[in-house]
Amino acid sequence: MEHKNTWETYDAKQLKEVEDFAKEYMTFLDNGKTERECIDQIVNTIEKAGYKELETLVASSAKLKTGDKVYSVWMNKSIVMFQIGKEKMTDGINILGAHIDSPRLDIKQNPLYEDGGFAYLDTHYYGGVKKYQWVTLPLAIHGVVVKKDGTTVEVNVGENEDDPVFFVSDLLIHLAQEQMEKKANKVIEGEALDIIIGNKPLVIDKKDTAKEKKEAEEEAKASEKDAVKKGILEILQKTYDIEEEDFISAELEVVPAGKAREAGFDRSMILAYGQDDRVCAFSSLKAMLEIGQLDRTACCILVDKEEVGSVGATGMQSKFFENAVAEVMDLAGEYSELNVRRCLARSCMLSSDVSSAFDPTYAASFDKKNVAYLGCGMVFNKFTGARGKSGSNDANAEYLGHIRAIFEKESVNFQTAELGKVDLGGGGTIAYILALYGMNVIDSGVAVLNMHAPWEATSKADVYEAKRGYVAFLQHADL
Repeated sequence: MEHKNTWETYDAKQLKEVEDFAKEYMTFLDNGKTERECIDQIVNTIEKAGYKELETLVASSAKLKTGDKVYSVWMNKSIVMFQIGKEKMTDGINILGAHIDSPRLDIKQNPLYEDGGFAYLDTHYYGGVKKYQWVTLPLAIHGVVVKKDGTTVEVNVGENEDDPVFFVSDLLIHLAQEQMEKKANKVIEGEALDIIIGNKPLVIDKKDTAKEKKEAEEEAKASEKDAVKKGILEILQKTYDIEEEDFISAELEVVPAGKAREAGFDRSMILAYGQDDRVCAFSSLKAMLEIGQLDRTACCILVDKEEVGSVGATGMQSKFFENAVAEVMDLAGEYSELNVRRCLARSCMLSSDVSSAFDPTYAASFDKKNVAYLGCGMVFNKFTGARGKSGSNDANAEYLGHIRAIFEKESVNFQTAELGKVDLGGGGTIAYILALYGMNVIDSGVAVLNMHAPWEATSKADVYEAKRGYVAFLQHADL
């Protein structure tokens, strides 16, 4: 089967829609480089579209009816949205699921130190990364610092043109003979990914040293040790009113600095940080906002921690989603433990995550017959996993046939793919977790070049087709 280039199928109207959608998506990426920032954007957007907070409705014992829209945020890092359909939820719902976390560097809890005249922040990389890709890049720091009194301080440094940026140093090529002999996973090791944040020592104001000579000398001597670190602490105190101890209760993420950019002379691609998996998250969000009246209830869940196994209270393995379904069914007058189980078992889901795009430079790593191509539409992966499908959800043929029928009816451009050659490696998504309920689940999403690198590439056409596909699924996916 040949892959059809999606660009060739568009008329002038659709080409404009592609470009407009890409601009919205790039803005979302620029303003959402962490899970918390994504959640803030999403809540602001959906509340304007009429979504009501689930917890508020529960507290007021409200009743849900057809057309109502509700959402629930969990720990500021995950969110689930529902639009109530005409049919009972007990008969199943249509679910889109994606994740909003991405590979990055996390600041440790005791991070600040000085060495060789530089102030550093110690980091621990998050998710699967090629560590050597993170050196010598301009980096930004995003996140929150929560003080002992409960005050939350938001941090976002490195994105504005007049902001400073940070970086991880690398050994100059003139002295790197031994380094260049190492394996790629050892060229830069995890403990070497500490970011440089300063080089100027704290200087005592001369006007304040009109003291006894001995006292002045003692003060100057005491200031010599860790003077650069002290200078940084003074800046943090003045700018954010935080102390070194406050790093203990901070969540600070180090990400590539800079905005999403159009790529190529033809501007056909998007180059940006965090497209795995915010490309599917944004497309799913927009699909939820575009659908009209529904027969089956539509649901979109965007979660944290997929890149580290979907663990923890904000990952897909938590009970957050199941609890939210139970609360919604209760407000809709359908709740019982058995009805919740029936709802989940009878549901249909697209586990929306990215797939590897064919890269001609590394063609030997792919099966050309079973790989996604940039610009050829959204991607379906019948299974993921590694080698012998280990850790995979494997969608059944009946469900895949049903999805094909929907997409062909709605003229959605799609392709099927595997992640790479069988024995080379693999990857996973949240699909297998939802499949545990017995529901029909298949992986779908967008092809990405440079996956998990600081800068990833997608096709504008594929992003647009993903949104179209998600709309078609929400409106028709009832087996």
